Amino acid sequence: MFGFSLTKLLFTAAIIAGVWYAFKFVGRLNAGEKDDGKEKVKARSSKKSVEDLVQCPVCETFVQADGGACDRADCPRGA
Repeated sequence: MFGFSLTKLLFTAAIIAGVWYAFKFVGRLNAGEKDDGKEKVKARSSKKSVEDLVQCPVCETFVQADGGACDRADCPRGA
């Protein structure tokens, strides 16, 4: 009943190989989607500008480093 036969061994090896190659195929598809996504993110991020921010000592919000001020009247950075 639980004995080994050539048919059982070949069938088991074929199932294992099929599952192995299916995982490899799905992995390649996912890797291709990830690469496309990185190029899209790079294209989108290159269009936007990046500004440095500093923390306001009064209200502790982040404002632009080149002269930005928070909405408070007593902001030391001044508008």
